[in-house]
Amino acid sequence: MYRSHNCGELRESDIEKEVTLSGWVQKTRDKGFVAWVDLRDRYGITQLVFDQDRTSETLLEQARNLGREFVIQVKGQVIERASKNPNLPTGNIEVLVTALTVLNQSETPPFTIENETDGGEDLRMKFRYLDIRRNPVKENLIFRSKVAMEVRKYLSDAGFIEVETPYLIKSTPEGARDFVVPSRMNEGQFYALPQSPQTFKQLLMVGGLDKYFQIVKCFRDEDLRADRQPEFTQIDCEMAFVEQEDILDAFEGLTKYLLKEINGVDIEKFPRMTYDAAMKKYGNDKPDIRFGMEFGELNSVAQHKAFNVFNNAELVVGIAVPGANSYTRKEIDKLTDWVKRPQVGALGMVYCRCNDDGGYKSSVDKFYDQDDLAQWAQVTGAKPGDLICVLSGDTNKVRAQLSALRMELAERLGLRDPKEFAPLWVIDFPLLELDEETGHYHAMHHPFTAPKPGQLSLLETDPGAVRANAYDLVLNGNEIGGGSIRIHDKQMQAVMFKHLGFTPEAAKAQFGFLMDAFQYGAPPHGGIAFGLDRLVAILGGQETIRDFIAFPKNNSGRDVMIDAPATIDDAQLTELGLRLNVPLE
Repeated sequence: MYRSHNCGELRESDIEKEVTLSGWVQKTRDKGFVAWVDLRDRYGITQLVFDQDRTSETLLEQARNLGREFVIQVKGQVIERASKNPNLPTGNIEVLVTALTVLNQSETPPFTIENETDGGEDLRMKFRYLDIRRNPVKENLIFRSKVAMEVRKYLSDAGFIEVETPYLIKSTPEGARDFVVPSRMNEGQFYALPQSPQTFKQLLMVGGLDKYFQIVKCFRDEDLRADRQPEFTQIDCEMAFVEQEDILDAFEGLTKYLLKEINGVDIEKFPRMTYDAAMKKYGNDKPDIRFGMEFGELNSVAQHKAFNVFNNAELVVGIAVPGANSYTRKEIDKLTDWVKRPQVGALGMVYCRCNDDGGYKSSVDKFYDQDDLAQWAQVTGAKPGDLICVLSGDTNKVRAQLSALRMELAERLGLRDPKEFAPLWVIDFPLLELDEETGHYHAMHHPFTAPKPGQLSLLETDPGAVRANAYDLVLNGNEIGGGSIRIHDKQMQAVMFKHLGFTPEAAKAQFGFLMDAFQYGAPPHGGIAFGLDRLVAILGGQETIRDFIAFPKNNSGRDVMIDAPATIDDAQLTELGLRLNVPLE
């Protein structure tokens, strides 16, 4: 028996018990005639004591020779601790050691295994197995496990059936690039790793399973950010015989349940906002509604003077920043420089101070009088003490720029409290999105999304006006889930493929199996997929998903711990029918 107890469970009620503990040496302290060792495992830390009077000189010498992260087993008696540590659950006791066995020695770790470590991110990713020993990472992974278990419990209790779908599938256009896998037994042919189980879960509805879910790995070969990984995990769900309202009710329930069980937070209302309203009021389709700073469109009150920057703009739009009239000119200039960065792309920023005496002072006083600026304040909802920030330009670009500024200012002003949760349904997305480079439409979500009832005919006359029977669930400015009511009729699906530029032959080659299935009584169905990594991070008070993944990739999509991706040898390439150094024509 390696242990009778773990390192986090002994208390004063255990005094005088004989115990066996195993774990890692956190640190040692030697006072000559006595030594203490902090022993750590997943559950906590227990202090061990060795002294030449109560144990033996031999044991004391063994303790002195222990290094950090040695794996040891000890036997001993629980005793009351003379200098109690109120910061440790085990801080009132210690174990007087009577036997010590070194189970494994350790090299000196490349960084300290402490809550606050001296290791940089790259180093810790290279030695991720050591990083997992630190409490912040360990607790994040335990937290993730708890969330996943609660998801399974809720959905199982609601009648959902967990079904595994294949990982080796056919490459299909779903927006991002596929990761492809060569087939040795079918030379020149490739599997793809799934971007989602989309078609399979629809086939399960055709199969009559009615309610499906799966916590599943998905793969997308796309550019990475802090909240993106090439492999990620979805809570994938589908339901038959449902309309949009049924889906929203079901997964509002799941989200409420998780917020209550995981965070102890009761949320009653999940407001709903159309895509068009979200873009107009917040400049993006996943707005953070924990704070205000809603957009005020200023064209009607700012394009009547000789200021051509505004006159020539498609949209002039501003926000009122609460209390920011206290900003110095230098701070405002820095804010202007921030929006002019390439990542944001604004050409400049106009500002207007709302003074406590009710007057206004702007950077364009030459063109606008006090009455004009008062109208700016009215449109943006600015109050005395606020600062109005105004951008102008092409509508889509300027909305994105002001949205970025709004979020940056919210961070600076401490308005994004991670312990506050503000969910939001965004609905009525465009069905199709115009690619400005090619002039062609593509599906905003995926080709299987149904248009809103009664709008199919608009595909012929005004495809950009068609709204999708689709919805996203937003939490604290992050999309945590998205889905739609699906097309379940073969003829309607054929019309959709046509408008997405598929020839009948291409549609059959790519999706013939799904079209065939629709001939055998496909029920009305719809679903949603939550990003588990992102959901867990937000519930955990953070937004970077990498902190909640056991073995994440870096921003280049590499696993620096195992050094992947890597080359494979010529024999493997030959076996797979692939060749090295063959130039592309």
